[in-house]
Formats: sequence, structure tokens, C-alpha cells
Amino acid sequence: MDEAITLEQLQRAPKVLLHDHLDGGVRPSTVVDLARESGYDDLPTTDPDVLAATFTEGAAGGDLVRYLSGFAHTCGVMQTRDALSRIAAECAEDLAADGIVYAEVRFAPELHIDGGLTLDEVVEAVLDGFRQGSGGRPITLGLLLSAMRTAANSADIAELVLRHRDAGVVGFDIAGSESGHPPTRHLDAFRRIAEANHHITIHAGEAFGLPSIWEALQLCGAERLGHGVRIVDDIDTTPSGKVVLGRLASFVRDRRVPLEMCPTSNVNTGAATTLAEHPI
Repeated sequence: MDEAITLEQLQRAPKVLLHDHLDGGVRPSTVVDLARESGYDDLPTTDPDVLAATFTEGAAGGDLVRYLSGFAHTCGVMQTRDALSRIAAECAEDLAADGIVYAEVRFAPELHIDGGLTLDEVVEAVLDGFRQGSGGRPITLGLLLSAMRTAANSADIAELVLRHRDAGVVGFDIAGSESGHPPTRHLDAFRRIAEANHHITIHAGEAFGLPSIWEALQLCGAERLGHGVRIVDDIDTTPSGKVVLGRLASFVRDRRVPLEMCPTSNVNTGAATTLAEHPI
């Protein structure tokens, strides 16, 4: 009988990561340090271990809105060039330590200008941090810029993507609450990226259903789907056990559209009940 794969073996195995949020994986100790340096006083605690537990508890609430609320604290301390560079460098270090050899990490620059930085300065700080953190390590990093689907800045973010495409920005994304905020509200931004022959991935089918996926693919030009887990709503199983794909699910299969699966996140946000019962 084959032995079970150990966590150590999984960490050593070379891996590719296509869906990771820069502001979603900050070291709790770094959040505490940066809060103290910047005067950010909204943290629930200044104990790194307690803060880590607080983040974990909030993330495991089974609700996407509650899940996203924790980002307010990380974004709150990511408002200076030094803070952004440090967090990006530590991101590269942590991913390399987990055996990631290629990663595309995303974040929303518009959430990091409260301290007076320009959008370009925000992006430059993160790219600089990636260079620092990846130096001497077997990892290559690309940066995806996300526009918030609840805001009206996507055209500016699309132009930002194109200004930095040769410096390490590998594509454009929209993120945030899906319900009531369809990707088609940002068609001008998607068209601009497509006209420039650059790349598009879209959060779709995470907490909302098939219409979000269809719009992302057919109207907005998504090459990949962030999560896309609700594609299972277009898949049926007959009483005999035969799996039948609907038109949209067949399109995703036939076009080999990558689904950026995030099983742990799906459980935390309520998109899946358990890892064992994850629909994909």
C-alpha cells in the first residue's frame, strides 16, 4: 500500500500558484509592527498570536462578507512604500518556503493610496518587494492588479496594468462582492486590456452563480476564472451515475478555461461545506 503523502513532501514539491491575495497572507507579526509604526489603532489586539487567531476565526465564519472584513486591517497598515515593499518581500519568502516556484499574486492598488501614494508608486513598491524577496530563491513572481468591482476605478486600473506590464504586471482582475456587482459594469476596462493584448482573469462563480461566470467569459474576455466553483450548478448526475455537463460547463471544459481553485477559502466563505465535500 502506498504511504500517505506528508505535509513536508507537499511543501518540498514544486508548485504553481495562480490565485493569492497579497493583503490576505500578511504575517500577523508584521501587521502589528506596521500598525505601531504608522499609528493604525484599529487592530483588535497587538499580540501577534492572538491576532492570528482572530484572523482565522473571522475567515472561518462561513460568509464571504465577514471573510473580507479582515482585509480592512491588513490594508490599513499597507499605506506606505516601505510597508508595501516589506509585505511583498515577505510574501515572496513565504511562498518560496512552501515550494512555490511560480506565483501570480494579486491586490487592489486603489486600496493603498490613503497615505498619499500614487497608484504607480503603490505598484512600484510591491514589485520592488517581490524583487527583494525572490532574490536568491527559486521562485518567479508576477503581479495581477485588481480593480474593485464595487468602485468606479477600473478604467484607471486597466491603464495602470498596461503602464507596468513590462515590469512584472502580468494581468488584470476585478475583485470584491459579486452579488449586485456584475463584471459587465467594467466593460471599458476589459476592452482596453484586450485591445492591448494583455491578460484577464476575473473573480466569478465564487459566491454568485452561473450568470457571473457567463458574463466573465462571454462578455468580458476572461482567460481564467477566479474560483469558478459555481460552475457545478451547470453539472447534473443522472440516477445511473452519469455526469452530464450543461452548455456553459461544456464550454469551460472544451475551451480548457482554468478554474483557480481555492478549496480552503471556499470552505471559509461558505461556497463549500467541507474540503471532503468540495464540489470540484
